Amino acid sequence: MSFLNSIFGNSDNTDSPKSNVNWTELTDIAQLMEIAAISNEKPVIIFKHSTRCSISRMALKQFEREFDLNDTVDAYFLDLIAHRDISNEIASRFNVYHESPQLILIRNGKAVYDVSHSDIDAVALKAKI
Repeated sequence: MSFLNSIFGNSDNTDSPKSNVNWTELTDIAQLMEIAAISNEKPVIIFKHSTRCSISRMALKQFEREFDLNDTVDAYFLDLIAHRDISNEIASRFNVYHESPQLILIRNGKAVYDVSHSDIDAVALKAKI
């Protein structure tokens, strides 16, 4: 995915694994209404990432290596440095405390699971789906 390549480098590099996640870039607050609607039919995850934080980068890469839920969930990626307004709206709308990195699971328009930092784990997420 080109926007992740611009953040992390070319995914064709054999030293870095390709992402297993079909991310949809979250760039507009209006997408949060879309996420809430989709979550009535299918779980949605939001990964909030700080492009300035090495811990966030490590959490993202680890999550992407372990993720295998593309057919089960829709996945949204938020660059919270570029879109802090959306990050703030996520906290307000889904009643979660802002953290970075952060993984939020939305079901039926509500956050039903959220974790941050080293607690971000694709295997643990799978158990919540």
